[in-house]
Amino acid sequence: MSKYLLSLFLTFACFGSLLVVNQQSWGEPRLITLGVSPEIATDYIHAVIEADRTIYSKRIVERLEKATSLKATEKWLEENTLPLPAQFLLMASENVSAQNLGMSYKLTSLWPINPQNGPENHFEKVALEAIHENPGRPFMTTVSTNRQLFFKAVYPDKAVTQSCVACHNAHPNSPKKDFKVGDVMGGIIITLPMGKSPTIAPKTVADYIYAVMESDRLIYTEFVVNRLQNNNVLKASETWWKDKTLMLPAQFLLHASDRVAHERLGLMYKLLSPWPINPYNGAVTEFEKKGMEVFMKNPQETFYGMHTVHNKNFFEIVYPDLAVSKACVNCHNAHPESPKRDFKMNDIMGGIMMSFPVR
Repeated sequence: MSKYLLSLFLTFACFGSLLVVNQQSWGEPRLITLGVSPEIATDYIHAVIEADRTIYSKRIVERLEKATSLKATEKWLEENTLPLPAQFLLMASENVSAQNLGMSYKLTSLWPINPQNGPENHFEKVALEAIHENPGRPFMTTVSTNRQLFFKAVYPDKAVTQSCVACHNAHPNSPKKDFKVGDVMGGIIITLPMGKSPTIAPKTVADYIYAVMESDRLIYTEFVVNRLQNNNVLKASETWWKDKTLMLPAQFLLHASDRVAHERLGLMYKLLSPWPINPYNGAVTEFEKKGMEVFMKNPQETFYGMHTVHNKNFFEIVYPDLAVSKACVNCHNAHPESPKRDFKMNDIMGGIMMSFPVR
């Protein structure tokens, strides 16, 4: 891509407009208005929520319960154990809500252990009943609250591990004690604010997805990796499966991104770095290289734009990726294949590149 087109990408990104470049014919740049339907936006958000929780439930909680003495318990902070998957999701959702993006999500159930997780209104009760009867489809609708329109999508929340089933069936406050793996245990409700347009701006959708992704990684880093390492309970390591340890935060993100890619929604994201330990994480395209140049100069900047491939429009964005954990810093500084070994906490270690189709 020429420097002229790259400068146009950056210029239009700064003013919030979107430049679509036909990369097949390299014709004249076209400025057009594109968006993402709320149905697709919630599919993207749910895919990340579900991938992160599945990785946490299966590859952290279930694996470590079988391989070590470390378990997930309700009183995880007092008992120096792992948070339950539902608690993990709750903490992440609270962190997203605190960012005041307008988007929110939560767990709810017709059979809640905690009464606060029951349906709050008639809509939620109807939606939970609908996904229980037909778990193959989310329940979606638009509602009006205080003269503001919101799009709501309710996705079935299934028991993905035996530990989820055992916890609910054995809990003294559980109204239902015959769950099996694969059963619908409740729902995940995602709420998006709607403006006058029937679609949502791609940058806004990307910010929603990134907020979920980063909140999950933050919770995993702070309340699992850092806490357990600081308390000498369990460490994180690159060879986590063989060592029966925690996976590194970067590995958590990469395993989740693989699950999202397998959903075939068109959403993909990956780690980038100017100093990759794994060459796969280096910048490949001119867009990725330019994106890293932008945030290396100013960590507050995000670089984004659009392109067309085979008549399909894609939105791309690169966010800066900071060292949020001592485990991240220590791993990169000590790794024999690391090109840079003087990272400090909160240094820029690279970026997160995200891409998805728009119409």
